[in-house]
Parts: sequence; C-alpha cells; structure tokens
Amino acid sequence: MPVLKNLVTTIRALRQLGLSRLLQYAGYQARLRSGWLRWVTPSSGRNKAENIAQLQPIVKPANKKVLNKLLGRRTKQLYAEAEEILRGQVRLFGATPRQLNPSPLRLKHWTRYHNRMPDGADIKPVWEAGRFGWATLLARAYWLSGKERYAECFWTRVEEFIRTNPPNLGPQWSSAQEVALRLIAWAFCYSLLTTAPSSTPARTTLLARSIAQHAERIPPTLGYARAQSNNHLLSEGLGLCTAAALLPQHAQAQKWKRLGWAAFIDGVEHQVHEDGVFAQHSSNYQRLLLQLGAWAVVLAQASGESLPCKTLTKLGKAANWLLSLLDEASGAVPNLGPNDGAYALPLSVLSFSDYRPALQAAGLAFLSVSFLPRGAWDEFPHWLGLSINKERPQARRRAARLRLDGMDSWAYLRAARFQERPGHADQLHLDLWWRGLNLAQDAGSFVYTATAPWDNALAGTKVHNTLILNERDQMTRAGRFLWLDFAQAKVTATRADKSGRLIFAAVQHNGYEKLGFIHQREVQAEGRGWVVVDHVQPKADQQQVQARLHWLLPDWEWRLEGQVLRVRSPRGWVKLGIASSLTEGMRFSIFRAGKLIHGRAGADPVLGWVSATYGVKTPALSLNVDVSGFAPFTITSTWTLPK
Repeated sequence: MPVLKNLVTTIRALRQLGLSRLLQYAGYQARLRSGWLRWVTPSSGRNKAENIAQLQPIVKPANKKVLNKLLGRRTKQLYAEAEEILRGQVRLFGATPRQLNPSPLRLKHWTRYHNRMPDGADIKPVWEAGRFGWATLLARAYWLSGKERYAECFWTRVEEFIRTNPPNLGPQWSSAQEVALRLIAWAFCYSLLTTAPSSTPARTTLLARSIAQHAERIPPTLGYARAQSNNHLLSEGLGLCTAAALLPQHAQAQKWKRLGWAAFIDGVEHQVHEDGVFAQHSSNYQRLLLQLGAWAVVLAQASGESLPCKTLTKLGKAANWLLSLLDEASGAVPNLGPNDGAYALPLSVLSFSDYRPALQAAGLAFLSVSFLPRGAWDEFPHWLGLSINKERPQARRRAARLRLDGMDSWAYLRAARFQERPGHADQLHLDLWWRGLNLAQDAGSFVYTATAPWDNALAGTKVHNTLILNERDQMTRAGRFLWLDFAQAKVTATRADKSGRLIFAAVQHNGYEKLGFIHQREVQAEGRGWVVVDHVQPKADQQQVQARLHWLLPDWEWRLEGQVLRVRSPRGWVKLGIASSLTEGMRFSIFRAGKLIHGRAGADPVLGWVSATYGVKTPALSLNVDVSGFAPFTITSTWTLPK
C-alpha cells in the first residue's frame, strides 16, 4: 500500500506541477548524486589574477543633502543600526539584532548542504547573514557621514567572509540564489565606497576575484532555478548581469550578461500573471520581485540598455497589485503566503513590515510615476538614482479589496486561481484592517525547517481565517512545500457603491468537493462593520459534516459574552459576533501561544501565533467555532467597530 500511495502521489505531482519542470528537477538531483556538480564547481576556484579587470561601480551615489533632509531625525536611526554592525550585531529578517558569527573553517563542498545544516539546524539564518543585505547600512552610513570606520568594517567583513568561505565550500555556496543576492549587495556597497581610503587596490582586486567566482557558481544550477519557476530564477539571472556590469572586461562577462538577462526576462514573463499576481502567491515574495525589478532597471541603465517594454509592463502590473493591498496608515500589507523574511537591498530606515519603500521605487522604475506622496519611503529610490517627480500619485486599482465607507476599514478576500504550486492552503481567507490595525490577520510562516510541529506548520487551512471541514486541509499536503489537488476559487458576485468602491463579494472554492461540499463566503461592508457569511452546500443530498470557523486576532484583552467576542484594541472595543443556522451544538474555543485559554478543545501548539517575519513568532488570539450537522447550513460572523 505505501508503494501504491507513493506512485499515486508522484502521478498527481506530474500532472499538477508539469512534466518538464519535474524532469529538470530530477536531472538536478541526479547530477547532485553523481558528483557532476562537484566536478563543475571546484573548490579551488579557477580565476587567475590576470583575468580580473578593475571593478566598475554600478550605482551613482545619491545626493547627500537631499537624503539628509529626507531622513531628518531618522538619520540617527541609520547610524545607530550601523553602529550595531560595528559591534558584530545584525538584524536578520528585519528582526532584533543577533551576533554575526564567521563560518567554521572546516567546510565540505556545497553539494553536501541542501536546505539544512549537517546537524539538521535551519540553514536560512546562515544564508541570510551571508546575503550581506545588512552591509548596505555600512555603505549608506559611510556615504552620508564620511566616517571611515563604516567603510573599514565593510571591507573587514568581506575579507573575513572570503577567507572563511572559500569558493564552492560550505553552505554559503549551496544555493545559487544566495550567491546572487550577496553579489548584488556587494555591488551596491562598492558603488558607495569606491572613494573610501579603506577601498585599497588589494581589497578591490580581492572583491573582483570573488565576484567572478560567484558568477561562475550560478550557471551550473540555472536549470534547477528554471524548474523552481520562482524568485530563484530572477535573482540568479540578475546576479549574472550584475557580475557582467561590475567586470565588463572579464572573459566571461558577455556570457554572464546573455544568460542573466535571458533568465530574468523569461522569469518575469512566465511568473507574473496578467492581473499582476506573482507565481509564489506571497505578498513578501511579491515585494522581493519588485525590489529585484528596480535593481534590474538600474542595472540596465548603467549598462546603456533598457528592459523590454513587455517586461516593464508585467512589473508595473505586479506593482499595482501589491499597491492595492497597501494599508496606507501603517505601510503594511496582508501577510499572505510564505514569508521567509526575504528583503533584497534593504535601503530604508523604515521597518521590514513597511512596503512603501519598495512600492515607491517600483512605481518610479516601471511606470515613471510616484505611487505615494513624498516621505521617508523615498530613501530607497533615492539610493538607486530613481528620480522622484512631482506628479500626483497614480490612480490605484482596488479590485483586490473591499472598503467600508466612513470607517477607514478595508478587507481582502482570498480567491486564487493557482497556475503554479500554492504556498498556503488559504482559499477564502479574510484579512480585515481598520485604522492601521490588522484585526483579522494571516499567521505567516515562522520557520520552514524544524522538528514537528514547526515544519512549515502555518501553511495549512486551520490557521487561516476561513472554514475547515472534517479537519481536512483544502488541498492534499504531500510535503513541507508541496500541495496537490489545488483548490481553485472563483468570484460569483460583486457589488460596488456609487463611488465605485467594492462593498460586497461572494467567492467559492472547490477544495472540499472531494468531501462532497462547496464552501462559499460572502463579505459585506455594512454600517459600522462587516458581515461575513459562510455557506456550506452539499454537492448532492444532505450530508453530515463537521465545520470549524477560525479567526486570528491580535493579542489584546478579550471577553467572551455568549456568542460575542469582544477585544480591546488601542482605539476601543471591537466586537465579533458568531451565529449559525445550526442552532445547537456551537462550541467556542480560544487559543493563545499554543495553549487553550477557553473552551474544551484538544491541544494544538500551532494555534494562537502570528509570525511577522522568518524565525519570529508572537502570541495572538485564535478563535475557533465548531459546528456539526447536516449541510446546507451557514455561519455568520458580524464585526462591529467602535465609533
């Protein structure tokens, strides 16, 4: 039976993920096992000093007076975070500072490291430190202050990295994407540090040689990146283009340039859908796409080229889609899909959760307009040399969200049509916002590689703001990152008010057809709040079913009064009332930080958490409402906001 089950799973994966991509992946695995990749990526490094030409800066440094005026008092924050790095502390994934430790000297070939460290530990913190995104703080602090200690720290850390991570040895070389992102960060930093006294010819030559070695690491696994069909292909392509722009006289520069642009342009074409949604169905990865796209525009300009109009159009659509989910009061967006803390070129003093810097840069780079009025978020485009015009913000497409007139509240109802593998089983999830507060929120990801239950545990249906039937996910889980039987959603009805704002939407998905049911959700902006009605319809005759409604709320003071949950927000009490057409047997339970704090439900350590970035989880309130009976039936959630 296990053999038959594995065969069925393999056939379904072939059907849903595509034969060509799986064959590419299988080929990569075969080359990994055969040792071919160890042969084509020798640990000795093949670049000789005579092959390395002078490094060419890519970014023209920004105007100091403009930046100092723009940042104002936030300049102190930039210097404070740069001083943390001088003390050996870095903020990985936009979280709290942690010690930056060099790699051990006894390393194996990179093929021995795949998704985790030899001792089973999570490899992502190691990779994140090696991306050198934190080093952009040193370069920016040097350029604005002229203080040599920031430049010296950058070079000391680069020398240390090169010494402790020889070519193709250790985890820092195991992913070509990590290699590419490090290369891009070095390119930006070098552009600001070329005139620093610490940027000696010997150090520049050392960096140039390492950049060439980085570029040589990428092509052998570019086929694997194509099979992934995600951000790997985009970042690896730009890594090659960046190396070619830094070393235009290198013997391999034209090859890197040709391969790199082909990979990036092809990736944008196939991974950005016509509505602007990125293939990874993740708000954080959508931002990463925009950051990489902005770098691509700058890179093309530095090389005397331009991106194809078709590519810019696709990137513009991607920017507009993410803009439609921006909460103007906080700068945040719904925490949709996988969130592994990716943040290429973090060129802003604003927090990791603030999406305005990337969106402002994207509007300027792809559409030549400002999405937002002037503000601290303009720092990112200024560092890249993207001009800030005085045009009014462009009219925004709000197709992705509903609005509550007069209450400064909006909602996003998840209704995806998956063409690629989903990251989360989150159809009909509802994100609810009010005055900058995320009332009904997405839990995020936390970690990918850990012992049970934390092996990508927040990807399932039960932690999202939707219904789960018979304790079954909407899709079949076949691994940490693999879902089969994609649940597909469709919008069945919408209604707008006189001003064109969307105030009603009805959506259904087919993920529970295998159980004999259809789940439809209606969301209505009404009065001082929202009415959410979940319909469970049988496909044929009446059937008995167990349903659980889940809402994830902030960790606020709470009171449960009958069938009404009240939570005390910083702006007053918010009420959430629950009713069902099944008048008997409705059971309420509340979890916080994995512990049951109300009700009689069984233990569940993954409920009652929210993860704003990778590796960080904080307590939240997880409300579960269980009902059971014969379908059809409804469950109604009524949100009432304070005046």
